[in-house]
Amino acid sequence: MRNEKEMFDLILGFAKNDERVRAVTLEGSRTNPNVPKDMFQDYDVSFHVTDMESFIQHPEWIDIFGERIIMQTPEAMSMFPPELGRRFSYLMLFTDGNRVDLTLIPLEEKEEYCKEDKLMMVLLDKDGDFPRVPAPTDQDYWVKCPSAEYFADCCNEFWWVSTYVAKGLWRKEILFAQDHLNQYVRPMLIKMLEWQVGIQTDFSVSIGKNGKYLERYLSKQNWNDLLSTYANGSYEGTWKALFAMGSLFRRTAKYVADHFHYEYPHEEDQHVTNYLKHVQSLPPDATKIY
Repeated sequence: MRNEKEMFDLILGFAKNDERVRAVTLEGSRTNPNVPKDMFQDYDVSFHVTDMESFIQHPEWIDIFGERIIMQTPEAMSMFPPELGRRFSYLMLFTDGNRVDLTLIPLEEKEEYCKEDKLMMVLLDKDGDFPRVPAPTDQDYWVKCPSAEYFADCCNEFWWVSTYVAKGLWRKEILFAQDHLNQYVRPMLIKMLEWQVGIQTDFSVSIGKNGKYLERYLSKQNWNDLLSTYANGSYEGTWKALFAMGSLFRRTAKYVADHFHYEYPHEEDQHVTNYLKHVQSLPPDATKIY
């Protein structure tokens, strides 16, 4: 597996020898001093270029970076609408295990680009006129303090969508139930845990994409309780996960509410929890809920 120096030498060597590339920037975890280094870290690199089309129309130039296991070019895919405007990216996983996410950016967008993300550093500036940027920081990703309204909305969404999970479970629609549990209810739980971490760290840390750093900040009990909310493929397991989620959400939300002197919806929580237990107890041939 090529080491970091070899990869940067390769990336910058190509850029220095191609007149179309006027600047190179690095983004992502490799610019973040708070992220532990490991062999799976991507090289998130951008080439700021004068001629986008010549690169896109003749893609064989990327072969210089090595033999690939697989590549994805999101802006050329039909299934996923492009989101980068005029930019174009090559996501490449190589046979030595390295991964490079390389984005082509029109040079005239350099001013706009430099305002987008504070986790960025300039590796090469051939013309010496690339905007000056401060040292990389993950401050934009730190947990944000919730307003009372935002807190209330999070609680309402959690308990409201929990009823959809129960409905799906009684109907024996496991995919419907699992999707609502994981795509709608779980994000509210993670958000509440995020706020708890924010309170305990004076809102000065990031929990990472998908909450991947949560384990660092949660107590052992809360971490184990969170893991218990991940259901197996059974109906019984999904019911257990739903109630475990409710218990952890309730405890965490009360903590957050107490800290900010917000109002936790105790009555809404009780009504929904009773409803969930009632639906769980309904016989499969029931024709009325109550």
